Amino acid sequence: MAQDALSKLLDSRDWLMADGATGTNLFNMGLSSGEPPEFWNVDQPQNIRTLYRNAVEAGSDIFLTNTFGGNASRLKLHGAQGRVRELNRIGAALGREIADTAGRPVVVAGSVGPTGEIFEPMGTLTHAIAVEMFHEQAEGLKEGGADVLWVETISAPEEYAAAAEAAKLAGMPWCGTMSFDTAGRTMMGVTSAAMTEMVEKLDYPPLAFGANCGVGSSDLMRTVMGFITAGTQRPVIAKGNAGIPKYHDGHIHYDGTPELMGEYAVMARDAGARIIGGCCGTMPEHLRAMRRALEETPKGTPPSLDDIAGKLGAFSSASDGTGDISGEPKRERRGRRG
Repeated sequence: MAQDALSKLLDSRDWLMADGATGTNLFNMGLSSGEPPEFWNVDQPQNIRTLYRNAVEAGSDIFLTNTFGGNASRLKLHGAQGRVRELNRIGAALGREIADTAGRPVVVAGSVGPTGEIFEPMGTLTHAIAVEMFHEQAEGLKEGGADVLWVETISAPEEYAAAAEAAKLAGMPWCGTMSFDTAGRTMMGVTSAAMTEMVEKLDYPPLAFGANCGVGSSDLMRTVMGFITAGTQRPVIAKGNAGIPKYHDGHIHYDGTPELMGEYAVMARDAGARIIGGCCGTMPEHLRAMRRALEETPKGTPPSLDDIAGKLGAFSSASDGTGDISGEPKRERRGRRG
């Protein structure tokens, strides 16, 4: 089988840069709170092209499609569960159009977010239904020309496994990140070490795996180092938020400056991450600073936890969730945020 676009790029480069926020950028273009961003694939295609083009022009090698909530469960909240294939196909097709005119290899990653439902026995979601929902979305993304499926912000191992099965059914290569937003664990209790182990046991493992979103870039970096310490040979993804959300003047603002995100990108690379991007709050100016920092800063040694806290700000919890605090003092660090 011919090598997929992402594997080809990974083979040719030490690091790849992913994109930034979808939601933050679309809200800045006028998306209203509660409006499904996926509708804009059909209703405001120019805005979606701009979103993708801005990422490519800022230096992203990979960008995610505007399909994060494009599964039947999430779209049902807006009476649009019958539009899964259409919204995903068009979201990916707009991406294909931008990538194909970029003048360099750019990977279109079909974004697949969580279903928003809880698995049995706590909830009603079954493995079969989750696989079916993810598979329907994957087929739409495949039809639109996505190079790879990009499963993100997952908390439950069962949901990650269902997405893996759906990717296999669709015959698509995939990547998958979880969100470690609860004292170094996902909301469902998964640690970085447990995720590393889980990924290797999958029948159809991802090309690359890692962490996205979560708390701030410090916490995300600690999780990424957890994957590396666990000894994975698989490419690791780091997609951290641009600082910490602060509420002022009636809207959420992320306090991470472009300079801070540049520091984070270099630290993520030096720690061993191969795919580095931003999540919430990450705008094109952050991406430009990240690309510049990655290209201009020579590779250094992996940062220590003290280096991370000193440059990116304090950790939100004393432990990374694994019970190993790797020489970190037993108190929360109160470093000033950069």
